[in-house]
Amino acid sequence: MPDFAAPAGEPALVSPDSISWRVFKNPVALFIGGVAAVILEFAEPRVRTGVWEHTTFRTDPVARLRRTGLAAMVTVYGARSVSEKAIAKVRRMHDRIEGVTPAGEHYRANDPELLTWVQATAAFGFLNAYSTYVAPLSTAERDRYFGEGNEAATLYGAVNAPRSESEWRALYDRMRPRFERSEIIFEFLGILRKAPALPQPMRLAQGTLIRAAIDILPADARDLLGLDRSYGLRPFEGLLVRRMAKRADRWTLPSSPAAQASMRMGRPANWLYRKRR
Repeated sequence: MPDFAAPAGEPALVSPDSISWRVFKNPVALFIGGVAAVILEFAEPRVRTGVWEHTTFRTDPVARLRRTGLAAMVTVYGARSVSEKAIAKVRRMHDRIEGVTPAGEHYRANDPELLTWVQATAAFGFLNAYSTYVAPLSTAERDRYFGEGNEAATLYGAVNAPRSESEWRALYDRMRPRFERSEIIFEFLGILRKAPALPQPMRLAQGTLIRAAIDILPADARDLLGLDRSYGLRPFEGLLVRRMAKRADRWTLPSSPAAQASMRMGRPANWLYRKRR
C-alpha cells in the first residue's frame, strides 16, 4: 500500500481543490462508478477480450477491483513521484498484453485508442455516480473534472482523452457503433453480485449498488447491451443509494488515501469531508 502521507508537501497530479479529490473520497460512488466503467469498457470487443483473457476478473474479481481502485487512488491522491512510477509500471505490464478477439480483431493493451476509451469510461463512471447519488455537479464542474484527468490520461498513454463533457460525448458517439452485446457482461455482473466486494456492513446492499451502476449508463448503451429496466434500480432503491452515498461523503477515515493526502499537503485529515456551503 503506498504511503499517501509522503513525501510531505509534494503535490499530486491534481490539486487538493479539484473536483477529483471531492469525488474519489466517496467509497459508495467509487464502487458504483467503477462497475459502470467496466460495463462500458466491455461494450467494446477489443477491450472486453483483453480484460477478460488477461486479468483475474473471472477467478478473483475482488482482488482485480481492489487493484483497479488502488490505481485510481494513487493517480488522484498520490504524490506526483509516486503516481508517475505506478503508472509507468502499469504501462510496462500492458506492453506484454495483446491478442485476437473472437471475431479476429487484433488488440494491444497499450493501443492509444483503447487506452483513451478505458480512461474515458472511468471518468464517466466516477463522475456520474457522484453527481447522481451524492451531490449534483454543475456543467462547469463536470467540465473541470474531465480536464483534471488529462495529465494522468496522457501518462497512461491515452491520446486526446476527453477534457470536457462535450468531448466525452463526441468520443462516446464515435465508439458506440462498435458496441456489442456479450454474455461476458452478464457473466461479469453475476460474478460481482456473489463476490465479497464490499465491507461487511455494506455487503447487503451490493446488488442494489450494482443496479445503481447500470442505472447511470447512457440509455442507448443499455439498449445495445441488453440491460433492460429489470437490471436497473427498483423504485424504492434510489433513495437508499442516495442516503448511503451522502453518508459516506461525511465519513472521515484517517487512514484513507484522501485523508492521508490532505495531511501530506498540510491540511486536516477531515478537510475534504467538511460540509460545503
